[in-house]
Amino acid sequence: MRYMMLIYTKETNDATPEDMERVKAAHGAVMADASSKGILLGAEPLARTSSATTVRMQNGKPLITDGPFAETKEQLAGYYILECANLDEAIGWAARIPTACKGAEGCIEIRPMPGLPARTEPAAGQAVQVNA
Repeated sequence: MRYMMLIYTKETNDATPEDMERVKAAHGAVMADASSKGILLGAEPLARTSSATTVRMQNGKPLITDGPFAETKEQLAGYYILECANLDEAIGWAARIPTACKGAEGCIEIRPMPGLPARTEPAAGQAVQVNA
């Protein structure tokens, strides 16, 4: 089962360069270990929430706003996608992922990724309708 580990932390500017290097090294160690076991499917940091754009549909039209979906104490800072045998294994990996970002502690949310149903291809010559 694929699991997504969502890294939540507080966006602050309190971290020293040494703190940031320590966090970077800790992420590197987790990614290297997961990669060597063949279970790392993806991992990336996200830009700060100030760079976010949110799209909501309102009366059939997109309403675009700058910033994250909601104001929260912790922000989504990045993610890992790991192929784990079960939730217990995913929890073990999540416990190793650093949540300190710019000096503040956070948490890891684990979500199973059951996958999408198989897509059926349209018959030859059949038009594909896209609703916009």
